[in-house]
Amino acid sequence: MPDRTVDVLLIGGGIASATAASTLREEGFEGSILVVGRELDAPYHRPPCSKGYLQGKESREDALVHPAGWWAANGVELLTRTSVLDLDTNARSARLSTKEDVAFGQALIATGAMVRRLDVDGNGLDGIHYLRALGNADRIREDTDGAERVVCVGGSYIGCEVAASLTERGRRVTILMQEDEPLSRAFGDQAGRRFRALLEERGIEVIGSDEVDRFEGDGERVARVVTRGGRELPAQAVVCGVGAQPDVMLARKAGLELGERGGVRCDTRLLTSAPGVWAAGDICEFDSVVQRRVVRIEHEDVAARQGATAARNMLGHDRPHEDVPYFFSDLGDWASIEYVGPAESYDEEVVRGEGSEFAVWYLEGGRLRGHLSVGGAGDLDRARELLVSGEPVGAGTL
Repeated sequence: MPDRTVDVLLIGGGIASATAASTLREEGFEGSILVVGRELDAPYHRPPCSKGYLQGKESREDALVHPAGWWAANGVELLTRTSVLDLDTNARSARLSTKEDVAFGQALIATGAMVRRLDVDGNGLDGIHYLRALGNADRIREDTDGAERVVCVGGSYIGCEVAASLTERGRRVTILMQEDEPLSRAFGDQAGRRFRALLEERGIEVIGSDEVDRFEGDGERVARVVTRGGRELPAQAVVCGVGAQPDVMLARKAGLELGERGGVRCDTRLLTSAPGVWAAGDICEFDSVVQRRVVRIEHEDVAARQGATAARNMLGHDRPHEDVPYFFSDLGDWASIEYVGPAESYDEEVVRGEGSEFAVWYLEGGRLRGHLSVGGAGDLDRARELLVSGEPVGAGTL
């Protein structure tokens, strides 16, 4: 017998669950809602971890999705530092790490992602960091304040954002990455070369086409990064941003169908193979109406919109998830990045603009697959229209 019963169980303490909870209340749902998350904090926005919060410009409270009093005021129960250990989708029950058994009417799984860690010699030295949570940002800020040189491993969002933020805090930073150009895995080499120029203009050293061979230390603390190419990079601290993988341990244990991209396989309404159990955020893999292909997208704005769609469909709206995925990033205060897509494949890049204000249109077969806007260049609204319509477009009209 369960210890108690709730109408909706939201599993995961991130923005997908927080948005689902607020959407349910905004849509007039009066039933009981329980949010269970293993995070130490109430749900918060993750971008500040590598930007404003890491820089010391934003407080912990600024990062919260909802103000501290929102949960009680809206009758939503929030359990932090708590995990769901077992999920029985047939019996609709969940076993919590508190040893409590909870029966539910409907559930959302939004367990997010886990950072990938480097398996190299010296990876246990003090001063080597990974960034996923506010607590990680606290430790990075404290640990780098007295550092002369910091190495950021990885040339994607985390590596570049952290490098920019620490540079603004007066640190000398080197980016070490496998790819040729920073952010090129997401945006291609043409955009990557422009991002390299922006980073180097701010004094950040960018090393591409190389990777970590090992970390070496003076005593128990990291002192240098040795690369496969033979470089020795001095480092009083290291921040690794080498990707993340969806946390599907609970979903796999529950017998939910997993997809080809490692996430929970969902239909376009975010309903998994188990009736009454939904998925959203980093783990959600579905047939995108916009991209017309199977996608799994890791980004906060996407997670929030998926959480809202799942909540509405819990209430019987039966609406497919047709939002055009939107991404944003910042390199310090000197480069704002916005993107709609994603263009997982393309055969033509149309580039417009210069310096810190440029745009890239990604085309495949004469149709738009994605659009990058840096510094406000380009046209995100028109790009959304073209992505949805699929109408032909030529370079001369962009």
